[in-house]
Amino acid sequence: GGFLNISSKMSWVEKLKRFNEEKSKVVSAVPVSKTEDELFEEYYHKFKGTEPTSKRKEVKIPQFYSKPPSEGEVLQQKLREEARANFLQRRSSELMDNEELQKLWGILEEKHTPPAVGDEQMISFTDYISLQSEVSEKSRQFFTANVFTKLLKDDPLGRVSITQLFSYIMRKVWLQQTRIGLSLFDIQGLGYLKESDLENYILELIVTLPQLNCLEESFYSFYVCTAVRKFFFFLDPLRTGRIKIQDILGCGFLDDVLELRDEDMTQEAQESNWFSAQSALRVYGQYLSLDTDHNGMLSKDELQRYKTGTLTRVFIDRVFQECLTYEGEVDYKTYLDFVIAMEYRKEPQSVQYFFRLLDIENKGCLTPFTIKYFFKAIQELIEFHGHEAIKFEDVQDEIFDMVKPVNPTCITLQDLMNSGQGETVVSILTDLNGFLNYENRECLLAEEHEGTFV
Repeated sequence: GGFLNISSKMSWVEKLKRFNEEKSKVVSAVPVSKTEDELFEEYYHKFKGTEPTSKRKEVKIPQFYSKPPSEGEVLQQKLREEARANFLQRRSSELMDNEELQKLWGILEEKHTPPAVGDEQMISFTDYISLQSEVSEKSRQFFTANVFTKLLKDDPLGRVSITQLFSYIMRKVWLQQTRIGLSLFDIQGLGYLKESDLENYILELIVTLPQLNCLEESFYSFYVCTAVRKFFFFLDPLRTGRIKIQDILGCGFLDDVLELRDEDMTQEAQESNWFSAQSALRVYGQYLSLDTDHNGMLSKDELQRYKTGTLTRVFIDRVFQECLTYEGEVDYKTYLDFVIAMEYRKEPQSVQYFFRLLDIENKGCLTPFTIKYFFKAIQELIEFHGHEAIKFEDVQDEIFDMVKPVNPTCITLQDLMNSGQGETVVSILTDLNGFLNYENRECLLAEEHEGTFV
């Protein structure tokens, strides 16, 4: 009886196992219900005739950016420098040299389309396009319909001047050559130059510019500093310490530098060119004359003697508070920023420089309190020199009237920029001569007007 009970129990266990196995097979055969999002994607792709994301093959995006090597990776840096040098050399070999440019000019003169306009020889579109087969491969890129239409002006016969065409080609070639030259100093190839990079570039240019032959080699470092500061003052107003090569090419300063190649440059042109030897020697000479204790730096008392010596003390104090100083004195580089701002007062970068000095409350705007703070120093100088006293309220009203700020209670940098009166406001608040010139502007205009009839 015990044996039968055991066998019946075994058969029961086996039956239960088989029953559960069969049930699991049935359950697994039933499809698992899909989520709402999965069903939507399935029907959406059926409707659009596209393949669901889950069934697509994974697309591997190729690497398109490689991080520049760090300072410690010497071998990788050298490899990168060599690769860049070879690339730039190859690009340089693709440009026309002087001999090829002269040959191109000869072809243009020979193939011009008569009649001439005065002394100006012209060329028609048909003759222009036909030159594609005659010019060198390097210059063929300039003989397209696009270039022709750029140069087309008001000629009744639809022609362009061969002089203007040749100038356009020369300008393009020069820009490409200059970009390559600047890029040689961009060691990492990131598209910008640091201050030291631009200094090296200018230093190498000096010997190629005849107008700088008069400079002694001992003055080169001061000349380079003087030249480079103008680039950084105007192109790096946020003081990041670097300038885009593209900005250097677009600003026009290099045109002023390369004007110094002209051996017949007039005295007037040299004096008005910041990069000329005369200008650099003038600025450095002023610095030396201000440095009465001959320590190579300028104190507040020394800087206050700048030009006519009519800048207010509170303004000079602000220069020393906001600009980089060394034991309470400024060096030549800081002085250069000051001089550039003073000599180019109308420029937006100069207005920004002065606004930072005037904004004593660090509010981003000039309040009546700020204006009174600076004008009080002007009033003291007016009384000291025996001029008629001026009411502050009248000056304040005039400043706000000329600037017309968005907020009638304060003047922002943008307000000054928009009004075009930044130079005048700065002169009124910082320089006695500037204020007197503004105050007597009607008399000065009348005198100039009378002079034209003498």
